[in-house]
Amino acid sequence: MPRRLLLAAAAVAALAASPALAQAPTPAAKPHKPGKVLQFLTAEDVDARRLLPPPPADDAAAGKADLEAVRQTIAARSPERLAQAKWDDDHEDPSAFFATAGEGFDLKTLPATAEVMKIVQVDAAAAATAAKKVFARKRPWAVDPAIPTCDPDDKPLTSYPSGHAAQGYAFAMTYAVLMPEKAQAFMVRAKDYALSRVVCGAHFPTDIQASHALSAAVVASLLKNPGFQAKVAAAKAELRTAKFTQ
Repeated sequence: MPRRLLLAAAAVAALAASPALAQAPTPAAKPHKPGKVLQFLTAEDVDARRLLPPPPADDAAAGKADLEAVRQTIAARSPERLAQAKWDDDHEDPSAFFATAGEGFDLKTLPATAEVMKIVQVDAAAAATAAKKVFARKRPWAVDPAIPTCDPDDKPLTSYPSGHAAQGYAFAMTYAVLMPEKAQAFMVRAKDYALSRVVCGAHFPTDIQASHALSAAVVASLLKNPGFQAKVAAAKAELRTAKFTQ
């Protein structure tokens, strides 16, 4: 394997072995997932053929390096990091970022902010689902059955991009718009949340990279929508009143 790919795989493995960054794992039931139909955006806004490169082929050098990075990540993961990955797996929703937003943050008490985050969740999930259908990439465990996964019931041809990671990055970017002084913390949390998908054996590193790009397109397109802009303004005012932002 080329030196740069070895270094990349080692870096991913080192992150997997590190302690969780933002949220203490606690048992929780998986929430109801949003529908897979775009709410504010159009199919053209999130056309995966336009926005994303195809994933590497399994038998290509880049595909083999991707798989090796998954193996190294899993080999290096600590029990604590695996527990965090499982917690993240169970929280495919904006609550994964509540601890980052601040003590006492809860969308149940912030209806305007909750409305914004629901739109982001639905459109990011729908965009990721549509992209999965375009690329139909095998999950890591479908390429190598020896790889364990947190989600054995996932469909085998749904790896690229990661829906969890796409939503996580979209949540973080939106929270960063609403609470800009916490933007860096949100993006650090998003990176760790996305890494959890590799720690879980559910995705390749390139799936995560694609999710980052796709979510950026989703949030950028939403922020151009006048109706969404009005909802963001209402959410910002609500968060200022609640003392979660200045």
